[in-house]
Amino acid sequence: MQKRVLLSWSSGKDSAWTLRTLQRDPGVEVVGLLTSFNQSAGRVAMHAVRRQLVESQAEAAGLPLHAVELPWPCPNGAYEEAMADTLSELRPSFDAVAFGDLFLEDIRAYRESTMGELDIEPMFPLWRLDTGALARDMIAGGLKAIVTCVDPKQCSETVAGRSFDIDMLEQLGDEVDPCGENGEFHTFVTAGPMFSQPIPVKVGDVVCRDGFVFADVVPQSAGADQAGR
Repeated sequence: MQKRVLLSWSSGKDSAWTLRTLQRDPGVEVVGLLTSFNQSAGRVAMHAVRRQLVESQAEAAGLPLHAVELPWPCPNGAYEEAMADTLSELRPSFDAVAFGDLFLEDIRAYRESTMGELDIEPMFPLWRLDTGALARDMIAGGLKAIVTCVDPKQCSETVAGRSFDIDMLEQLGDEVDPCGENGEFHTFVTAGPMFSQPIPVKVGDVVCRDGFVFADVVPQSAGADQAGR
């Protein structure tokens, strides 16, 4: 019997490659994507990607999207409560929750603790893979993504809005993790082997807010008046 897996979905490359890895595992059935949204902004928490675009990703993956609605501001207690409520509602439909974490031990320990409290098995399909090799495998495997958020304290802000490709990797510098696992940058995936079709987008405004640099990714069909934040 296949293990039914719900995938924590940020809209970025690590989530997408986790999906690809799970899709290729005959012992697993991915049953849905789980995404946290800033309820007031209608965007992915942290990545600030438009909800419409995440819905397009779920459609391209052929999977239902389950939203965790977060207030803003959102203290950690409110986040944990909203997550627990959503997972409890979905509980009969899945056996485990998968995460795209790569090497941060404290994040993994936190996931294991919170999932343990809910009696849910956590999975980490990409854990401890070499991030330099992984980034190149993603690109070689057909994954296409755009950098949506940059921490300018760790990475050049000029990366915001760029394609996640070999040229970008070579310009990051040795101090930046190639997958941005330390929070240096976040991405939005527009195409790849985990999707049935690409998601047409363009890059809108690039703005600084709350100490980060955000590139607004806009549906290709949207008018110029929608590009602003």
